[in-house]
Amino acid sequence: MHFVTTRDVTLHYRLDGDPARQPLLAFVNSLGTDFRIWDDVAKHLRRHFAVLLHDTRGHGLSSIGETPYTIETLAADLGELADHVGARRLIVCGISVGGQVAISLANLRPDLVSALILCDTAPRIGDEMSWNMRIAAIEAGGIEAVADPIVTRWFAPGYVARHPEEFAGYRAMLVRQPRQGYIATCAALRESDLTETVREITVPTLCLVGEHDASTPRHLVEAMAKLISGAEFRAIPAAGHLPPIERPEALAEIVRTFASRIAMESLSHVAH
Repeated sequence: MHFVTTRDVTLHYRLDGDPARQPLLAFVNSLGTDFRIWDDVAKHLRRHFAVLLHDTRGHGLSSIGETPYTIETLAADLGELADHVGARRLIVCGISVGGQVAISLANLRPDLVSALILCDTAPRIGDEMSWNMRIAAIEAGGIEAVADPIVTRWFAPGYVARHPEEFAGYRAMLVRQPRQGYIATCAALRESDLTETVREITVPTLCLVGEHDASTPRHLVEAMAKLISGAEFRAIPAAGHLPPIERPEALAEIVRTFASRIAMESLSHVAH
């Protein structure tokens, strides 16, 4: 395990490969999960790319740090982690709140981000009332009080019935997140509206959504793609809000194809 302290937080991370020799892919987890949701995707990509995974602050083995959070705070964490591992340029793949982190990092650090993969995310996720209700429920009864409906929405219909063991495991991942970190991330999402930031994205961007995503439905992700000049959009069949769990091979192949093209274009620009 690897840890680094940046500003007010200690981040848990894993780096596979050498970012000085290989194109670097950085993955950002969703609310209530940790970087293990990317394991089955990352294993398909390590031969071709360096892969950087980290638990966002307040999640997994990373510390909570100062609260409240903003999306910009989470993005700055990733920027400092990338600097720590010696990254010059990276492609960022973020899911749900991780997608907002990716968008924010491209805005904060245009020197660092060469492309974006925005998975099951939107410029604005939920509304003030829904986030306040979730925060109040967790303050009263802990994450356990909201766990079942949240985890059910992570997956396509029928997944939970077919895979009860996986449902139990990912539910345990959710309820074991630090309550303070989870609530602080909910508050960051409540305050976040990146619509204008999305309009200003200039790097190559791929927008993805599980076709059965009930949290950030297809129409939201497709609308986001239309705000970004030149963005590509794809739906992933038989997946809900977390395709890296349900369809890791399919997602990895989409990421590999896109990232390989970006890497080749970058080499071409350097050659010229």
